[in-house]
Amino acid sequence: MLRRLCLLAGMLALWVTQGQDMPLEYTFGDKYKDRYKYSNLLSFSETVSADKILVRGYYSGLLVRPKGYLIERYNSDLQLVEEYNYKYKDGDFVHGFVANDQIYLLFLEYNSETLSYEYKVHQSPVGAYNFTVRSLLSLKADYVDAPVDKNYYNRSFKTGFSTTILSDPDSRVFAISILQSENKDLKHRLLVYNNRLERIMDSDFSSQSMEKNFAFEELAVSKDLSAVYLVGKAYFRQRRFKAEERKFQYELVRLHKSGIKTQVFDVPGKFSEAVKPLWRGNQLICAGFYADRKDNRYNGLEYLVLDPGDLSILQRTYNPFSQQFMLDKFGKETEKAIKNLVFKGAHFTADGSLLFNAEEYFMTESMQPNASGGRVKVQRFHHNDIVSVKLDPEGKLLWARNINKTEVTQGDGAYTSYSSYTKDGQTYFFVCLASEEPQLIGSERLIFKQGYSRNRNVFVIRLDAAGALSYEKIIDSDEARLPLMVSMPYVDLESDRLLFYAKQGSRKQLVSVEVH
Repeated sequence: MLRRLCLLAGMLALWVTQGQDMPLEYTFGDKYKDRYKYSNLLSFSETVSADKILVRGYYSGLLVRPKGYLIERYNSDLQLVEEYNYKYKDGDFVHGFVANDQIYLLFLEYNSETLSYEYKVHQSPVGAYNFTVRSLLSLKADYVDAPVDKNYYNRSFKTGFSTTILSDPDSRVFAISILQSENKDLKHRLLVYNNRLERIMDSDFSSQSMEKNFAFEELAVSKDLSAVYLVGKAYFRQRRFKAEERKFQYELVRLHKSGIKTQVFDVPGKFSEAVKPLWRGNQLICAGFYADRKDNRYNGLEYLVLDPGDLSILQRTYNPFSQQFMLDKFGKETEKAIKNLVFKGAHFTADGSLLFNAEEYFMTESMQPNASGGRVKVQRFHHNDIVSVKLDPEGKLLWARNINKTEVTQGDGAYTSYSSYTKDGQTYFFVCLASEEPQLIGSERLIFKQGYSRNRNVFVIRLDAAGALSYEKIIDSDEARLPLMVSMPYVDLESDRLLFYAKQGSRKQLVSVEVH
């Protein structure tokens, strides 16, 4: 037995080590007092002078609605230069960014006098904070309770009015998808604006939506902004399905002044899941997962090369999950299914290989008693395992690893989940957990658990170019004191640096992590 345990320990040591040589350097900014205990970080941007702008929506009272927006400006030394309280509490915040040395906040409001929904832009020069408001778009519609579509998995198309906002990572453009239904009349409109708020596309998508309801999830844009590519789930309308059968298919939509083109990814026996459009030079690549039957489980990885003009598929590559990956995730329980994966990051290496990662994300609901003796529905958002993959330039699988993790939240998801950064073929995952160390499962796997303490530790998990895993606790809770919003960093590619916002109660600070 002793010999067997030593062998297992040796095998584990080869697979994962607690690294003490992470090429990382971290810096704490000064701590500052903050009067808004309850708030959400909405955007994290950079100005032309390299200052960082953070926008938070803050809350007070019994109703969980924003009472205003706090704008914070930090310099390159992580010092708080100024903050401005924008006391605006109407409408739903849908997008925010900094461009042209201006702060743009986009809200969706309902005008009860004109019986219409309005997209309004609140704009101010950085530092001056003299906001002006103008209407970007107005649409006649009846009022609905939740017009902004936020639910990733169970989209609802029965409200009469629903809208989704998508933006590219560099905030060059944003797209607005608007679905309106009144009796049997269905209208679907797609609009695209650049970061100067100029409308560059306005497309009627209604004919494509007669048989399917589209819920868009990802956006990519060409270098010259002449074409926008949207990927989403197309839910079939007026079809009957078996209880276990999927009711959608993933499709790619190309918006261009010449018209709209669509492409379906599925082929017999291969059904696409969680697809993300990516640019590798002038090549349009769609990477994601696939299932080999019409249910909700994933069986492997897909890699598609498309013509950016007509969307014809030039190359298809399918890779089933490896035995190592299944062992990482389930150990010897091989009958369990992989599902609910959401893209988080993607990076092409110098030789054209693709490194991407995704997270196991899902929502559960339950009823629990409230203070008045009644019962209230509670939603919990689960951010679990990390999946990391490397594909060669032809889309062939080099390795796939699963990092076991369990986190759940009822409110602000910024503290849960993770962020990633890739440099020199190595990917670093940043997680913020209350546990002191990961736990060993079944003598062969590690799991990073959320823990219950108010204080959080920052762990970095590294996958090297060969897929070997190591980890290190880089920031101890005794040192940091404030938990980091690890899922919403500002990523500075030029300096290989990530900036994290740390906040708890009435204290806040910035933390810089540099990758060497």
